[in-house]
Amino acid sequence: MAPAAEVGQIVNVAARLAAMAKTRPDSLAVVAPRGRGYESITFKELDQYSDRAARGLRKLGVVPGTRMALLVKPGIEFVALVFALFKAGAVAILIDPGMGRRSLVDCLDEARPEGFVAIPMAHLVRKLLRSRFREARIHVVVARHWLGREPTLTSLVRRPWSGGELAATRAGDPAAIIFTSGSTGPPKGVLYSHGNFDRQVDEIRDYYQIAPGEVDLACFPLFGLFNCAMGVTTVIPDMDASRPARVDPARIVSAVRDWKVTQSFGSPAVWDRVGQHCAKHDVRMPSLGRVMSAGAPVTARVLAGIKGCIAPGGEVHTPYGATEALPVASISASEVLNKTAALTARGAGVCVGRRFPGIEWKVIEAVEGPLAADGTRSVPATVADGTSGRAARLSSPKSGMPATLGVRELPAGSIGELIVRGPVVTNRYVTRVEANALAKIGDGPEFWHRMGDVGYLDEQGRFWYCGRLSQRVLSAAGPMYTECCEAIFNNHPAVFRSALVGIGPLGSQRPVMICEPWPGKFPRRAARRQLLDELRSIGSDNPLTSSIDDYLLHRSFPVDVRHNAKIFREKLARWAARQLS
Repeated sequence: MAPAAEVGQIVNVAARLAAMAKTRPDSLAVVAPRGRGYESITFKELDQYSDRAARGLRKLGVVPGTRMALLVKPGIEFVALVFALFKAGAVAILIDPGMGRRSLVDCLDEARPEGFVAIPMAHLVRKLLRSRFREARIHVVVARHWLGREPTLTSLVRRPWSGGELAATRAGDPAAIIFTSGSTGPPKGVLYSHGNFDRQVDEIRDYYQIAPGEVDLACFPLFGLFNCAMGVTTVIPDMDASRPARVDPARIVSAVRDWKVTQSFGSPAVWDRVGQHCAKHDVRMPSLGRVMSAGAPVTARVLAGIKGCIAPGGEVHTPYGATEALPVASISASEVLNKTAALTARGAGVCVGRRFPGIEWKVIEAVEGPLAADGTRSVPATVADGTSGRAARLSSPKSGMPATLGVRELPAGSIGELIVRGPVVTNRYVTRVEANALAKIGDGPEFWHRMGDVGYLDEQGRFWYCGRLSQRVLSAAGPMYTECCEAIFNNHPAVFRSALVGIGPLGSQRPVMICEPWPGKFPRRAARRQLLDELRSIGSDNPLTSSIDDYLLHRSFPVDVRHNAKIFREKLARWAARQLS
């Protein structure tokens, strides 16, 4: 593993692309759908393209620290522009368009962009809502347009390449603002530094033994940025990245075969559809030796389905982490299927594996709200700029953070809250900055990040995920954990997935189990009553779920927009309250 950057050393993750352009100049860097075929670009061409774009951005007034919103569809231009922004020293604001127009606009407003690099429709929205983007003054339109005299990407890169561009950033300098999925509250803007990105590349490459020359199918576009830094070809599939649960599995299989893909990263929703398709049509993908899936717990059924259709001896990995801290841990499908899945089915939680080398972690006593120096609850500090949503100034990194670590660490086997620290862990939110007091625990000059997850460490040093801290049900009988309780009902052949929710005040919540039957197989009235009776019988026979009296069926759970896999239990709780009122 590469040593940590020394104080004062230039660290800019875009330098890795330049290095790959020298060692693998003619190898394909990015391949993307275009019309009925594909377009491609080599590492040398991509590096020079991003150099020219960075130079053009600088001439428009972009300087290190300038916040630039990037709203471009996945493809060659997207990858090139991210690296161009890094090379110019700008802070790239990256927002998942699948979160919906209102949430997207709110996130942009809170991030306070000083410019937009975007497709024409995004610029049109910016113009219509100009009162919300008063600081935005530098604009580039990515395509021909009808918006007046604003420069286009084509005009930016018109001049021939005349040498490399690379801002002299340091490890702690800001590189990007990436928003959380909003599965447990409003999306928050996470500030990534160049050091965070640089270390992520090392951790992912070394842990999974990814080598230059491999070919990756990036079913989650941001992962393609890591590929370019590793010398791996990125193939962008023909799919709507904002709707992974609706992917056409045949197109994924075709891309794997056409480009002899060796690895792929995608949401559990993608691999569920692909696995079912391959099993139904007896399809194999013999070149695919490494699959990664994250964003929500991946069931043993999905893991077995994918493992059965990739290369003999190939492996499926489920890295664990969050927008604020990635990667944290990982486990292989082989370990899950052979060792942990049976325990998960009995309510032990989901084993997410062992920590990455650069991560430290602890399980502490679960506490609602921010933690003060003595480990008790405290009130968040006042936000520096007095606003609740909009971005804090990037020069105020410790706004709202507690001062010292003062929490009780739990022994192996005890369920509590997971906290982590390490060079891949981001140090703050720059929108919804009041959340810094809740998410960070000061420890001298350093800090720990509260993952917001509850679970326990076993004697082998593996973390078992039991659910989100905010989604546990605090009933009169004691705490109930979503992943543990839901697994009991997921064993029923008619149940696609389930969700434990609580109704009423904390400490006396009424637990409700909601089950979603398989898509297209929602039972009719008589069969519905029978299924509910069977679920009640299962619940009453298990000590983890015997206190549940209320059972409901739901046709289709609300899920997050990024991975279409995280269940919005808060929405389901409100729905259940209406059903049972």
